[in-house]
Amino acid sequence: MEKTNRWSSTFSSVLSGTGTKEAYPEEGAMRHGVNTYLVPSHDKTALQFSFPLLMPALPDVVQDTPQNGRDGAVAAIIEHIKANARQNRDLDPIAGTGTRHPMHYERTIEPCTIIHAPQGVGSHLWRADHRNRFDETGLHLEIHGAIAHPGPPAPGTLRSLHEIFHNLILAVADETVRVPENVLARWMACSLDQKLLRDRLSDLGLVAFIGDGTRPARQTSHHRSYFRIAGRKTGIHIPFHCPEELTPQELILEGSNETITGLGIRQNEAFAIIGSNAQGKSTLLQAILAGIDDHAPGDGRESVVTRPGAAFPQVSGSGLSSANVSLFFRSLPPGVDGTVKSACGRGSGSLIMADQIQQALRKNAPLLLIDEDKAAANLLIPSCVKTEDVRPLSEIFATDRQALNDSTFIFAASSMDLLIAEADRILLLQDHEAGSISREQYRENLVSYLSNVCDLLRTGRNSCSEEK
Repeated sequence: MEKTNRWSSTFSSVLSGTGTKEAYPEEGAMRHGVNTYLVPSHDKTALQFSFPLLMPALPDVVQDTPQNGRDGAVAAIIEHIKANARQNRDLDPIAGTGTRHPMHYERTIEPCTIIHAPQGVGSHLWRADHRNRFDETGLHLEIHGAIAHPGPPAPGTLRSLHEIFHNLILAVADETVRVPENVLARWMACSLDQKLLRDRLSDLGLVAFIGDGTRPARQTSHHRSYFRIAGRKTGIHIPFHCPEELTPQELILEGSNETITGLGIRQNEAFAIIGSNAQGKSTLLQAILAGIDDHAPGDGRESVVTRPGAAFPQVSGSGLSSANVSLFFRSLPPGVDGTVKSACGRGSGSLIMADQIQQALRKNAPLLLIDEDKAAANLLIPSCVKTEDVRPLSEIFATDRQALNDSTFIFAASSMDLLIAEADRILLLQDHEAGSISREQYRENLVSYLSNVCDLLRTGRNSCSEEK
């Protein structure tokens, strides 16, 4: 601890005078031990650092863009610096190059295609956020990284560190001004397009929009291991196009002034995404959820926009605490305490999911996303063993839809036939391409299918009787 404190106490003097008028450590923003530190790594082979940097000049193209689109420029600059971190030797500290274990610092230069996201999504990555931003005072960047441990603090060592950080700051500033203004403008327009369209969805009577050309499939990496921050899939990647039967909408994007067509998902509708196994149903559903984030050009999801407040009810291992499940249950199963309006204890998957749905409805969630693969089937559709104590979602759609408020339901399914049959519109994925089927046609197909099943069951019973 003593050696750690010694290094921390030297950092102010190390950084002093390292910058120029174009870029310098932002003393007023420094919070020592929080965003400003110089400390040995756990194995004592590296010095890890962080400090806030300010570049006071605002490019003309940034000054001419509304504040809520400037995060696009920040993202473009950060991704440019990351892309050059292994080629520009003065940027070595950002990548941890020269340390014994540079892989420990790779997340700093891991690409990130999220421009903005609520709830701190991807906060472990270096990306545009409240710490890395443009405002009227300039560009603020929080610089992280590591250098090889130089030995104990000493005058010669401190001079060497001073030079390393001086060159690092100059390199960051130099790479920043190398980003062409047309690139900054394109990234800012992309960010602004998504924010402005998201704000307009309600007036358009929509909860989500999926633009034609969207490529929703993802490819995870060690540092981007879940869907919302994962990168675009490489290789064969079939883009989404709205089928004519689902009435494509044409919208003008106010940031870029471009026209886009795609699928608008409406308020207060039941929308089904169906298809056989491995056709991209869950992927498209996840892309709609990720539409609450702003994505960079080339991410593949930059034209998917969703109203905030979307819910994703699913089976989980959580318990019940004063849970209201009365929309689905008329009585509680044995082992669960309380009443259907205030259930407590360890609940089944269907009880947990019922609670999540009712919580979302009480919060007036504009959109609920349900994935068959993560859902409690007995909460969604009935079976021949269903009791009168349970009312599945398909039955609520058929007989009591007003109980679902004005929320939109989107469900991805392949075997939930009675739920799919209640959908207002149905998107059919075949060979990963989007088609459609009308509710009337789907119901006709279902009746024919069930009739054949009944015939087979009757034949099977008669055969058994004859054998006996």
